[in-house]
Amino acid sequence: MYFTNIAIAIMKQKIQDILTEIVEQFKKNNLIPQDAAIRVMIENTKDKKNGDYATNLAMLLAKPMKKKPQEIASLIVDSIPVTDEITKVEIAGPGFINFFVSKNYLASQVEAILNDEHLGVKTAAKPETVVIDYSSPNVAKEMAVHHIRSTVIGDAVVRILEFLGHKVIRANHIGDWGTQFGMLIAYLEKKENENASNLELSDLEAFYREAKKCYESDEEFAVRARGYVVKLQSGDEYCLKMWKKLVNITMVQNQEIYDRLNISLTEKDIMGESLYNPMLKPLVEDLVSKNLAVRDDGAMVVYLKNFADKDGNPRGVIVQKKDGGFLYTTTDIACTKYRCETLGANRIICFADSRQHEHLMMSWEIARLAGYVPEGVVLEHGAFGMMLGKDGKPFKTRDGGTVKLKDLLNEAETRAAELIAQRNNDLPEDLREQVIKTVAMGAVKYADLSKNRTTDYVFDWDNMLTFEGNTAPYLQYAYSRIQSIFKKAGETEPGRIVISTPEEEALAQQFVKFNEAVNNAAAKIAPHLICTYIYELAGLFMRFYEACPINKDDVPADIKASRLSLCKAASSILKTGLGMLGINVLDRM
Repeated sequence: MYFTNIAIAIMKQKIQDILTEIVEQFKKNNLIPQDAAIRVMIENTKDKKNGDYATNLAMLLAKPMKKKPQEIASLIVDSIPVTDEITKVEIAGPGFINFFVSKNYLASQVEAILNDEHLGVKTAAKPETVVIDYSSPNVAKEMAVHHIRSTVIGDAVVRILEFLGHKVIRANHIGDWGTQFGMLIAYLEKKENENASNLELSDLEAFYREAKKCYESDEEFAVRARGYVVKLQSGDEYCLKMWKKLVNITMVQNQEIYDRLNISLTEKDIMGESLYNPMLKPLVEDLVSKNLAVRDDGAMVVYLKNFADKDGNPRGVIVQKKDGGFLYTTTDIACTKYRCETLGANRIICFADSRQHEHLMMSWEIARLAGYVPEGVVLEHGAFGMMLGKDGKPFKTRDGGTVKLKDLLNEAETRAAELIAQRNNDLPEDLREQVIKTVAMGAVKYADLSKNRTTDYVFDWDNMLTFEGNTAPYLQYAYSRIQSIFKKAGETEPGRIVISTPEEEALAQQFVKFNEAVNNAAAKIAPHLICTYIYELAGLFMRFYEACPINKDDVPADIKASRLSLCKAASSILKTGLGMLGINVLDRM
């Protein structure tokens, strides 16, 4: 067989294309039924003695071709064209086919990565508009530790998708509407305290508790509070002014947390519940007109067949209460409609904990039934597990209270300062402070991001703030070590890559897997795949660094230049990979 113009940057893809064409040729020659569905799979080998890539294609073809796998493997190997890139193809075991890639070709791939601003990562052929809903704190409440998962996971996915060329719209769906605002406005008025802009957020939390106390014990206060809710919802100027103060005070404080954690959310990304409030009444009327919502015991209800109980009775979802009030479900339906129709979303990802799954699924089902979600638009729940303490229970303070996110970050910096003091005492004071903050924030974020988002994870200071193992400090240190290599190299520039040792080859092989890691993380909305990749990269670099001298006097100039190029690739990918996670690096630690 003859193969033409297979110009693929990544060798794995090239092999897959070759094998796919061989399967098509087998079909043309009637060796395989035309309708046979054969999925060509190429895997990275774990043991380099078995080559760089392997496929079980021969075993998959055994049944449709009615031949032994080894016999089919021989046919496939005979059909593979001779190339400079593949030095050897061999059959192993019951019919596996192993591919050995030329070291020269591998070196050229790494050089191509170094010359590519995207480091060999293939950007989206058809960029999408992706709305990502994450963080979502409540107004008049300080951000607590349970907000961190949605915030850091969502922001990492935003960065990954933007790197791939998608248009990403950040949506901070804050809780900024509801009866509690009438209560807060009434309490501010009672205390004759209209200077709310000078309040700390913790004072607002105290206000909330005191307001609730007044609401429950003082009927006159409660009546006034309920009146303010009505006025606020009808656009009363005074109530809107006070409401905006509460929102602004909250979000100014939250922005300090975002900036500290290097979260890319800003004021312009706020799309709170209040945004959708004017849409709710027309939405319910539309659901009625489409015979989706029906009156049941005074409330407006949508019955969903896809959520039937064990007896086959459709689940009823209330979209408007007897008293005319709306629910979170109604807001989420309006939110989905807005994101599809106004923002033009092709894909919507909502990062909320796994307990919200059924609620989201029902909201989205109603939105689809009503025709608010165009065909082909993907709705995804980026569900995540809980953050647990060492006791396996939800992470709390010693007295069982909620841990404020600000306090957690403060403790991270205190512990990072102790860690840095143990390692390096000659850092200038200004750099020391920068290192402490960078290590602390990176450690907190990476501890979360390195875990599979769908599972619960145990928050452990000792495991996250260490320069050993799969941690941000370890990866940040690996990057800074590479910078020290460049500094020692002086004027010597990275040069043409020549792969001559197993450690160099293993490192180079890891570089060309970056594309796969990033695209898998994007498709599966799984930042931990990036973490796994860069951790493995750092480990391979450390082995390369120990086995392959770079700046020693007896290292030939061409070898030194080659190894500096490998260092440059490792440095660039480490920085880019950590950057996708929102984690900074420093040249010196």
